Amino acid sequence: MTESPAIELRGITKRFPGVVANDDVTLSVEAASVHALVGENGAGKSTLMKVLYGLLRPDEGEIVVEGKTARFRSPRDAIAAGIGMVHQHFQLMDNLTVLDNVILGAEPTRGFGRIDVKGATQRIEMLAAQYGLPVRPDATVANLTVGTRQRIEILKVLYRGARILILDEPTAVLVPQEVDELLASLRTLSAGGVTIIFINHKLDEVLAVSDAITVLRGGRSVATVPAESVDAHTLAELMVGDALPSPTKDPASHGLPTLVVRDLRTPERDGITLDDVSFTVHAGEIVGVAGVEGNGQHELIEALLGVTPATGHIDLGDDDLSEQPTRQRRTAGIGVIPQDRHREGLLLDAPLWENAMLGHQTAAPYAKGWRIDRNAARARTDDIDRKFGVKTPNPDVAAHALSGGNQQKLIIGRELTAEPRALIAAHPTRGIDVGAQADVWEHLRSARRDGLAVLLVSSDLEELIGLSDRLLVMLRGRIVAELDPQSVTAATLGAAMIGAG
Repeated sequence: MTESPAIELRGITKRFPGVVANDDVTLSVEAASVHALVGENGAGKSTLMKVLYGLLRPDEGEIVVEGKTARFRSPRDAIAAGIGMVHQHFQLMDNLTVLDNVILGAEPTRGFGRIDVKGATQRIEMLAAQYGLPVRPDATVANLTVGTRQRIEILKVLYRGARILILDEPTAVLVPQEVDELLASLRTLSAGGVTIIFINHKLDEVLAVSDAITVLRGGRSVATVPAESVDAHTLAELMVGDALPSPTKDPASHGLPTLVVRDLRTPERDGITLDDVSFTVHAGEIVGVAGVEGNGQHELIEALLGVTPATGHIDLGDDDLSEQPTRQRRTAGIGVIPQDRHREGLLLDAPLWENAMLGHQTAAPYAKGWRIDRNAARARTDDIDRKFGVKTPNPDVAAHALSGGNQQKLIIGRELTAEPRALIAAHPTRGIDVGAQADVWEHLRSARRDGLAVLLVSSDLEELIGLSDRLLVMLRGRIVAELDPQSVTAATLGAAMIGAG
């Protein structure tokens, strides 16, 4: 007797006003397998998984879980059916322990309603050992790495009895070593009988861990293939109808020094301090900053923006910004693409025209005396949408309604249309699909051709090597190497990042 698939989605259709997000989608996921779901931003992946998890109800179609038809009115119903979902943006309480976060809402009790701390601890330790997800139940979440927080999110759903795991962009915020650890954990989970649906834009990771891959395009399922039968270029063609893009740069033609940093130091915070950081970015140059996350890159960005107090010198052309507050630095011409677009780059519930002027709201065309000129802001937003390919019906749509790639293009358009002299681009393609990724790369190349000085901070080694004119390596708050992207390899760069180069 053939075993039923763990999940079958039959003819799922989900409509929103003016758009069909899922159009007669069919998906079959074998039990104890890793099944990847790929497609461009806006292809319908997240909507489909929200339907499966009970966050949305389908307009048409059928959900079958382990051979039985299911109707989910809420995530509670999906959890009861053995389905758990780990979202891209973590949902943890930083001030609580690992134990508290895992059992929150599902606390085991013993006599007189007391929480069975010992029993819960033992179960968490058992699950962690069984599935290769090492954690300390008594550790406070605020002190943990991003990779460990990811493991906690997975343990939360396993603790509630999930046999089917939906992972939405689980590697988007992880450094390479943490990615390798997570992929190993997914193999262990699958070998232990857990079924995994893996949403990811990074095709090399998809190919490394998946048994089967389903491609969505324009809200429809266009192919399901065994992972061993395809390569990244084939998947990219299925996703976007074109070959997989690669980051490249034009021949160098640098101008005068634009962003000059000398002897930059910051006080210690969470064990990290900048120590004697010095570098120069010229007009028409992209300087890449590589490093394992947590080695001072975020502190460097905050120091350059004036968010973190620092000593040393920061010059933008002839302007000394060392003692200037953040607003003056931005007004002087420092643009920024923040590393977390949701927390640092957008007001998700605000309309696009408000988001398009963040950081520039006191300047033309947004300011009209002491008031905001809403008509001018809407017109500028329309210009940004057209020039930078932001797909949206109008500037009054809330930012949360856009896909990740469109959100990122709005931020890039906002910064570049303000005509900065230097741009800090922090992880500019994190969590976006190959089509949007190619657009972002072209916007950065175009800005470089126009004479912009770009400081590129990224954990994507191919991106760093492909786009940068020079590469700086950060380790423990210091710049420990300067490398030539024309000759360096990913292996050599990776070795320098951990101090083995």
